[in-house]
Amino acid sequence: MTSDRDSRAGPEQPGRHGPSTRRETGVSRPAPVAVALDAPDLDTAARWAALITPHVSTVKIGLELYLRYGPDVVATVRGASGVEIFLDLKLHDIPATVAGAARAVSRLRPEILTVHAAGGADVIKAAVDAAPGTIVAAVTLLTSLRAADLAQLGVEGTVGDAVRRLAVLAVSAGARGLVCSPQEVAAVRAEVGPGVVLITPGIRLAGADSDDQARVATPVEAIRAGADLLVIGRPITRASDPGAAAAAIAASLRRAVPAP
Repeated sequence: MTSDRDSRAGPEQPGRHGPSTRRETGVSRPAPVAVALDAPDLDTAARWAALITPHVSTVKIGLELYLRYGPDVVATVRGASGVEIFLDLKLHDIPATVAGAARAVSRLRPEILTVHAAGGADVIKAAVDAAPGTIVAAVTLLTSLRAADLAQLGVEGTVGDAVRRLAVLAVSAGARGLVCSPQEVAAVRAEVGPGVVLITPGIRLAGADSDDQARVATPVEAIRAGADLLVIGRPITRASDPGAAAAAIAASLRRAVPAP
């Protein structure tokens, strides 16, 4: 998809390996990676975005950065690059409130907006209806959650069972994207089919610390399992050269999964 949605008659359907159709002249197509800009300030976020956008399709703006700087952060990190914006706000409220919030942020033209699938079908549908030009992606279970956490919350069954139930509910309510860990992505793909964008956080490089993530995989493992868009933050942004780190991950994905 292009960043300019004003000239579009309606939302495009997502394709395999991410929603991006951004074209680069003379270089390889950007990798299906959303870099999490969990930066301490707006200048750092903008610098990271400038370094990585030649190599990746998407940048992810999370709740902390958005609450600190508001809508200005979207224009600042988008710049003139045409990089796609993943607005990861994880909306979770009653349907009317979620609809109002989705309508408000849809003016910023994010490619992707997240809501919590646990809010229920009416919440997901409210977001979808309020932001028709945006891929509403439902978060199934946070990648920090383990089976013991679900038991404490009173959720029956395994983590995989819960993720699949929430995925089916969300897609039935109109979500065009799902957020799940790389460990569930193959099972979710089997449940929902090829027409839904599967977004996977919990991506770590081989041998790296998993930090606060409980369910992780490497970039190549996640893509081969069926993910369309990989959320990668600290392995890129904590590197001494974020641009080089993004380029190396993009190259590894190209080697592992050649372009069609």
